[in-house]
Amino acid sequence: MAITLILGGARSGKSTRAEALAKASGLDVCYVATAPNMDDDAEWQARIKQHQNQRPDDWQVIEEPLDLSRIFKSNAYASSFVLVDCLTLWLSNLLYAKKDAQTEVEHLCSALKAYQGDVVLVSNEVGLGLVPETELGRSFRDAQGRLNQSMAAVADHVEFIAAGLPMVLKQQSIT
Repeated sequence: MAITLILGGARSGKSTRAEALAKASGLDVCYVATAPNMDDDAEWQARIKQHQNQRPDDWQVIEEPLDLSRIFKSNAYASSFVLVDCLTLWLSNLLYAKKDAQTEVEHLCSALKAYQGDVVLVSNEVGLGLVPETELGRSFRDAQGRLNQSMAAVADHVEFIAAGLPMVLKQQSIT
């Protein structure tokens, strides 16, 4: 079992890297999409369609905007390579649904620690730019930073993607 966290900015190549790792695994792939359905946003629908078109047809897709820990608690996908894209949208969904994000992050960490399969998690690094002007923006940036730290703590391998290039931040040594 290995947990990999892929971090980076918008359009940095995070999803492309995660999908390449999934394809290279040789395992059946279970792709967990966290994007909310926003039928009234044509640009958003185009983004989702682009992601759908670049995925192989034989990948199983689960749309789960809120309860990620459920997927890992069952161990039902332990013989597959699970790719979650992305944790940033998941966090946004939690906040919009007025869920306790920190509790949900703790549940996900616990479920991942007990999980028996290979996982790649994709997440945005949003704390490298300007300080957001609004309280909501600052609150989201801070929650995203805490989420990324929690995921990096449970991950065996962490990469930061910039301009499509992976930089290894953490590599668990096998002893």
